[in-house]
Amino acid sequence: MLTPYLPYPLTSGGQTRSYNLIKNLSKKHEITLFSLIKDDKEKKYIPELEKFCKKVAVFNRSKSPWTLRNILMTGFGTYPFLVIRNLAPKEKEAVRHELENDKYDLIHAETFYVMPHIPRVDIPTLLVDQTVEYLVYEHYVQEQVPFWLRPILWIDVLKIKYWETYYWKQAKKVIAMSYSDGKIMESLAPGLKVGVVPNGVDVEYFSEKKREETKVPKVLYLGNFSWLQNVEAAEALVAEVWPNIKKKIPNSKLWIVGKDMPERVKILRTSDIEVTEGIPDNRDAYTQASVLVTPIKGPGGTRLKILEAMASSLPVVTTSTGAEGLDLTDGKNALIRNDFDELAEAAVKVLKDPELAIKLGVEGKRFVEQRYTWQKNAELLSKIYEEVVYQK
Repeated sequence: MLTPYLPYPLTSGGQTRSYNLIKNLSKKHEITLFSLIKDDKEKKYIPELEKFCKKVAVFNRSKSPWTLRNILMTGFGTYPFLVIRNLAPKEKEAVRHELENDKYDLIHAETFYVMPHIPRVDIPTLLVDQTVEYLVYEHYVQEQVPFWLRPILWIDVLKIKYWETYYWKQAKKVIAMSYSDGKIMESLAPGLKVGVVPNGVDVEYFSEKKREETKVPKVLYLGNFSWLQNVEAAEALVAEVWPNIKKKIPNSKLWIVGKDMPERVKILRTSDIEVTEGIPDNRDAYTQASVLVTPIKGPGGTRLKILEAMASSLPVVTTSTGAEGLDLTDGKNALIRNDFDELAEAAVKVLKDPELAIKLGVEGKRFVEQRYTWQKNAELLSKIYEEVVYQK
């Protein structure tokens, strides 16, 4: 298995997904894990992964993506910046050596941009893409980049689209996280064999901490802010949604929690908006809040915050984009609204109606228990492994 990050500690959606799948897959499969790291300090986490893997090897990529090497290789080469910043020549050589000197049934590539490390071999490759990357970068260029820079960055978006679809076609099968992503993949590469293995959640872990009585109604937003969609959502929440909630419930508070916060998120802090970076245990956020509100508009991302909130019995108010691929039912296990005013209205409804809050919490937890445990998802992925290996 090749991952573009070490799947521990669990500080991002991708790490959480990979770690839990490896943990459950190891009951039936023998796994060799090759991962990229930015800093040698990350090596201290290797023993946690060696509990589940036969072998773990790590390879350095640049700490900062914006190195002169990366910029020049992107500007004068055919690969997009996303591939270049995750390219490690030593890993490519190590993969070749590993495949020549040991016997493997399957190569699991997590994200298309680790694929350049894999040589041409007869071993079947399963490519898992957690999102359609070119759509994420397209959204970034459209929404965040000054107009005079867009023509240059559009070239990189087109490169991502080309190489993403190219590597999908090189794999024996591609895995998406949702049926909607799967349909997009099939439309971009007709004839592509696509399976779906959704995200999951450790319900038992998130149930360990009981919900706390909150004296002040508290609206929560939680995320990894190295991901643009979380920055956009937090800003939209503060500017477009929160004022309407505050107007209806004057004593309420907004709590923004997460890691890798840029200055534009930190400056959102006010007397009634609390901003917390690097909370040690996300469960403390879910158990101390009254409702999770996620005004997500951009594509991509793992949406783990929604599953974790549900596992913690916290009511969820989100957009259809935020709920995409989760198969939630509006009014039963979450409230789904696309207009910012309606999002605020729905949040107020939950905060003012304890019975509705309890109902959404109970139904949300039941929903993830039935549909989204890591054990079930690992079993699904294991069956796909066998299909890929034994299918002629």
